[in-house]
Amino acid sequence: MKNRIRRGKTGKEEYALQVEGIGSRRFAPMLALPFSVYMLIFIAAPLVLIVLYSVCVDPPGDMSFTLSHFKRFFDFENPVYLQVLWRSFYIAVISTAICLLIGYPMAYILSRMRPTVRNILSVLFILPMWMNFLLRTYAWMSLLENTGLINTFLTAIGLPTMNIMYTQWAVVLGNVYNFLPFMILPIYNVLVKIDPAVVEAAQDLGANGRRVFTKIILPLSVPGVISGISMTFMPAITTFVISKLLGGGQYTLIGDLIEKQYKVTGDWGFGSVMSVIIMVLILLCMNLMPSSSRDHAGGGLL
Repeated sequence: MKNRIRRGKTGKEEYALQVEGIGSRRFAPMLALPFSVYMLIFIAAPLVLIVLYSVCVDPPGDMSFTLSHFKRFFDFENPVYLQVLWRSFYIAVISTAICLLIGYPMAYILSRMRPTVRNILSVLFILPMWMNFLLRTYAWMSLLENTGLINTFLTAIGLPTMNIMYTQWAVVLGNVYNFLPFMILPIYNVLVKIDPAVVEAAQDLGANGRRVFTKIILPLSVPGVISGISMTFMPAITTFVISKLLGGGQYTLIGDLIEKQYKVTGDWGFGSVMSVIIMVLILLCMNLMPSSSRDHAGGGLL
């Protein structure tokens, strides 16, 4: 085994800084083996099955090749499923935009606080995620229904009640509440790591607060924004619990259709087709965003 040795200042003491050579290269694949097996069984194999079922007549009964499921989905004469896909995309975009508008200022304010206060508030942002997703959604049902806490409060102060439950905006509100931490935390992690010397240098060069933010802080935080958008958009477009409980089944999303194909109708082929389409859509969005991240990763000029 080959060791890298560095001599001390006196020339008499020697100590090893890093171990390199055949031994480390030999054991590296063995250390990665458990994770590789996990990836193969729980990630790669299900994805292969979904793609395979999407081009089969009646999986798992008849595994003959067909594209009828794709033709059924992309039926432009009766675009029922395309409308559901568009509605899912539309609600996911609105939810992600609202999370960004709320999450970026919160992450920025959080990054400027003292470390003690910052750590406490970070835990408070993460705390709701410790509760079950379904329970959090049921809690919002008790808040938004006609006899819920919000309408009870409005009635008590003499204001008219709001009919929010079982509407599109109830679904958006549920998405924003459940996925907002996924937007705040990536942006916060990037903002808190920005070197204060960079901001001080910009201020020494005569930049005011607005110019420092737009030319220094905002460009450097783009990678966190990209990560937050990805982590918020993906679950928002595939959710089905929120649309079922808060939307009352009146605003069917692509996640609801996929669940129905597997649980109710038993049409695994058509459900797999919609899953493949969603995966392709998400991959396209993810491939488009990193280029923007790389272009702005170096910050801006004064």
